[in-house]
Amino acid sequence: MSRDLTPRRYSPAEVAALLGFGISKVKVKIATGELRSIKDGKYRRILPEWVDDYIREQVERQEAA
Repeated sequence: MSRDLTPRRYSPAEVAALLGFGISKVKVKIATGELRSIKDGKYRRILPEWVDDYIREQVERQEAA
């Protein structure tokens, strides 16, 4: 039996590590709406597809420039 170990949602610190950013940069991107997140109790969570969306938007923005 195989288990999928992919997280269903990330913390801002995990997203910072994935993207190579500092935690404060991730928090700014959340605050400005560049990176989607949800409030889960007292914690912020980011879905993996939202990280993918953010990366895709950055690539498209650079290609358009």
